[in-house]
Amino acid sequence: MNVIQSAAELNTGGRKVCVAIGVFDGVHLGHQQVIRRAMADAQQQDGLAVVITFDRHPNAVVAPDRVPPSIQSLPQKLRTLEALGVDATWLICFDETFSQQTGEAFVRMLASDFGKLYGVCVGSDFTFGRKRSGNVALLNQLGQELGFVVHGLSAVALDGDVVSSTRIREAIRTGNLYAASQMLGRCYSLAATVVQGDQLGRKLGFPTANMEVKGMMIPPNGVYAARAHLGDRWFRAVLNIGLRPTVSSAVPELRVEAHLPGFDEEIYGQEMEITFVERIRDEQKFPSLEALKTQIAEDIRCAGRVFER
Repeated sequence: MNVIQSAAELNTGGRKVCVAIGVFDGVHLGHQQVIRRAMADAQQQDGLAVVITFDRHPNAVVAPDRVPPSIQSLPQKLRTLEALGVDATWLICFDETFSQQTGEAFVRMLASDFGKLYGVCVGSDFTFGRKRSGNVALLNQLGQELGFVVHGLSAVALDGDVVSSTRIREAIRTGNLYAASQMLGRCYSLAATVVQGDQLGRKLGFPTANMEVKGMMIPPNGVYAARAHLGDRWFRAVLNIGLRPTVSSAVPELRVEAHLPGFDEEIYGQEMEITFVERIRDEQKFPSLEALKTQIAEDIRCAGRVFER
């Protein structure tokens, strides 16, 4: 999949372009319906299927106090889009300048820069542009003028309720990872960059990879058997999410750290993706670091039994 920074970078070769536009946090079943409609149009027209999305949630610029936690990291979202089979993703830098562009100006720019814009696919309630000035009605109006078709697709329902990023965040928050996976159409996973911690795990004999999860939606605190993915490799892991109550700290800070038994490589700066297998226990405070060390060893044995099943 080609990731572009502007419409002008797309080499269309004179072919028609079919776009799907959205924030697409999680790329859930509803998002996939929108994207697959654009892909179907592109196949029918021997054209190119292009996803248009953003490098951050628009609220990070227009409403910083109302930025929802992300379901996926940006690299994770791009990998998911690539797996769907789109030809290209235009990753827009959503900054202050872009936020001032009206919906109409944005659509006219699309039609001009892509040359042969055949179709635009969005969710039926999608809004875009300065002060949410763009919607499906505007797209239909401009489509008639500029010669492209519009698909405003209704939301997908699962178990009687609409699939949405908000609903998926709530499922993750409450630990219902099975429901989150159903709505995502794949196993839920958490991906983040590995950063340096305080080396406590190494001192205890169980080195951990600490994940930078600021701004991410995180499952409930506790210990999990999990799979850790590094590039095209995967490893068994024991994941701890929590405030480490046994460790004295002036300011408790949420940590997400994975121990990969038998693994001893330098992976700082790499992205690690965690797929949850089973929750082992709640977070708890132990009377001493020695007691914590004993429990970690038991957690590793328990995780091993989970994987053997």
